[in-house]
Amino acid sequence: MRRRLIQSTLAVVLVVIAVFGVSLVIVETRTISNSAQERVDSEALRLASIVDSRLLGDETVDAQILHDQVAPGQYAVIGIPGRPAIEVGTKPDGDVIHSTAKGEQGETVRMEEPRSSVTREVGRTLLIIGLVALLAVVAAVLLAIRQANRLASPLTDLAETAERLGSGDPRPRHKRYGVPELDRVADVLDSSAERIARMLTAERRLAADASHQLRTPLTALSMRLEEITLTDELDTVKEEANVALTQVERLTDVVERLLTNSRDPRIGSAVSFDLDEVLQQQIAEWRPAYRSAGRAIVSSGKRHLQAVGTPGAVAQVLAALIENSLMHGGGTVALRTRVTGNQAVVEVTDEGPGVPADLGARIFERTISGRNSTGIGLAVARDLAEADGGRLELLQAKPPVFGLFLSRTPPLKKPAEAEPTVR
Repeated sequence: MRRRLIQSTLAVVLVVIAVFGVSLVIVETRTISNSAQERVDSEALRLASIVDSRLLGDETVDAQILHDQVAPGQYAVIGIPGRPAIEVGTKPDGDVIHSTAKGEQGETVRMEEPRSSVTREVGRTLLIIGLVALLAVVAAVLLAIRQANRLASPLTDLAETAERLGSGDPRPRHKRYGVPELDRVADVLDSSAERIARMLTAERRLAADASHQLRTPLTALSMRLEEITLTDELDTVKEEANVALTQVERLTDVVERLLTNSRDPRIGSAVSFDLDEVLQQQIAEWRPAYRSAGRAIVSSGKRHLQAVGTPGAVAQVLAALIENSLMHGGGTVALRTRVTGNQAVVEVTDEGPGVPADLGARIFERTISGRNSTGIGLAVARDLAEADGGRLELLQAKPPVFGLFLSRTPPLKKPAEAEPTVR
């Protein structure tokens, strides 16, 4: 591209120089020739007037006296009636420029000048024009190289940016070049890079969330299946199989919820549901894990609360809090329900050391963890709570108290009993 830009610029300059240079040479040649002819005419008239004045004064007119009146390189022939011709200067060889003037006393003056002087002057003019043209070509080449670099370098940068996008590096460069068209391309590439980065982040986030959210249900499901394989009692097998089917349904709900959040985390499917059912399901699911750890999980508080949300999402939030207490907490884990205003609140607390002071509100940020964990569970739980219009907060650091706030459905009023009719 650089070579083409330089060649095209140079071609334009050469055409301009050729057109205007030839015209200038022709004009200058004619100007120099006309100027030389006018100079010879003027010299002839001047010399004729000198001869006139000397003849009128009866002064001597000869070659010696007129020698100083003729410029070097010029040749003059003065013809006076009744006298021999007077020659002044050296007669030039070859082509000459001449002019003849007549005086008032009948004399004639012929002035000649060699045309080679005109040729030399034309040559000097052509040399000057050629030097100027050469300087113009050099300047055009330098400007063409600069312009080519200015246009080609950004294109090279844009090509490298596109190649980086293709190789999986979506970092935008935010580099502009001062050329509107190229800056527009750079804007589009940066926008594409940001979209690709968001898509890759969403994909990685989905994979991380899926692995984290599916781990606990799969572990619980495997425990149920182990119980089935270790017992021969039909009733126990049926009971464990029903629980396993419930676990499978929850796994399906988890997967659907993750896919929905990956498309648009703001989309929820909130309904009115019984909060006690979700709490009891989570307690039943986690009780074996706590029993194995020598700990207990209990529930207390206000019963028969109707909350607004997605039961599966609320179950996942509670599961994340319960698992967090199992991994990082200690003692008994308590799930308490209460009402504040028009909201139902589920508090999850334990008897552990609590949240470190240096974490504080950052506990809900991704990759933030006080222990050697992924730091994803609480971040996913917060997103799930907010998707249904609720919120998840750290109410107290030591001992740790997490609060899940959900919109509450007011209880249905019982129909008034009819008063007995007195007859």
